Amino acid sequence: MGVFIIRNNINDKIFVGASLNLPGIINRHKFALQHGSHASPSLQSDWNKFGSNSFSFEIVDELTPRSQSGVDYKQELDLLEKLWLERLEPFGERGYNEKKISRAERLRRIASRRHE
Repeated sequence: MGVFIIRNNINDKIFVGASLNLPGIINRHKFALQHGSHASPSLQSDWNKFGSNSFSFEIVDELTPRSQSGVDYKQELDLLEKLWLERLEPFGERGYNEKKISRAERLRRIASRRHE
């Protein structure tokens, strides 16, 4: 479990993600990209344009399981991912991630759409 990066080796744009199962999530991203169904349209577009050999998959941080019970690894991963997103800022011209919005902002947007 940990944080990974998908790096475009042509333009150095990156996608940052985290998972409890790094091999599984990396395989899922590769599968989606190879089948043209990745959730990030800009990453999918560059994958189609530059080809799979222009991308690398890197593990940048790992969490080691601890022996104590009750550890919330999901919460720890969320924090770790947030730290890497703040550090690398993979948004816009620098990357493929979308900025995450708060729950309050998401609810505000839903409410504003209802009044349109």
